[in-house]
Amino acid sequence: MRDLGAGFGYLLKGQRWVGRHGKQFGFGLLPGLITLVLYIAALVALAIWGQDFVGWATPFADDWSSPWRGLFRGLLTAVLFALGLLLAVVTFTAVTLLIGQPFYENLSEKVDADVSPDGTAPESGLPFWRELWISARDSLRILVRACLWGLLLFALGFLPLVGQTAVPVAGFLVTGFFLTEELAAVALQRRGVDLRARLALLRSRRTLVWGFGTPLGLAFLVPFVAVFLMPGAVAGATFLARDLLGEETAEEDERAGDPVTS
Repeated sequence: MRDLGAGFGYLLKGQRWVGRHGKQFGFGLLPGLITLVLYIAALVALAIWGQDFVGWATPFADDWSSPWRGLFRGLLTAVLFALGLLLAVVTFTAVTLLIGQPFYENLSEKVDADVSPDGTAPESGLPFWRELWISARDSLRILVRACLWGLLLFALGFLPLVGQTAVPVAGFLVTGFFLTEELAAVALQRRGVDLRARLALLRSRRTLVWGFGTPLGLAFLVPFVAVFLMPGAVAGATFLARDLLGEETAEEDERAGDPVTS
């Protein structure tokens, strides 16, 4: 439970950090706005044509009597839209980070330099195009994992009682985990931590990850909120990454009464 609170604390800490650094917050909004427009268009299309798709995918129900055909297809349409919304929440971060790679990379470096005892930020030493390729490749791998989880939860959603109780909770925990991975990847990739190592690191502190990512995933369900929370989420994930790796911060040194090295 302590890690759960600590994860949520990093989320709040990141929002406070960008609140004190208005320029970083302003630049960090641009990628989210672009992604939001694209996702709204996709969800609107799903809402308009989702029922037609369900009808096409369930020809065996054509001969069902009313109201069972309508209820069955209506339920599937609702589940399909819910799945689309879940995938949108999970992939929003990946797409936004890909679009805003230079913005968020710079923001994460600023956070590291601000709280590092020696005032420096780790650097990958890789050219920008290489970092972009690694980020896109890893995001695709995470997307595949998220889609597999989404399909599994979609299937489990048909189970009586479990599908209406445990599955939604599991869905938000899965969403929180993958959101955190995508956000923390900005700081961890600069430290040379590859995808497999990142996932192992996050699994070792699941409650910390859920405390950070699950409330963020819930907040992302509210229209436009994701755009305004993204800069702070990147900052908070940088704090979280430092915790996962056991790195000290200047604030910790001051509380302990130790001199800050330069």
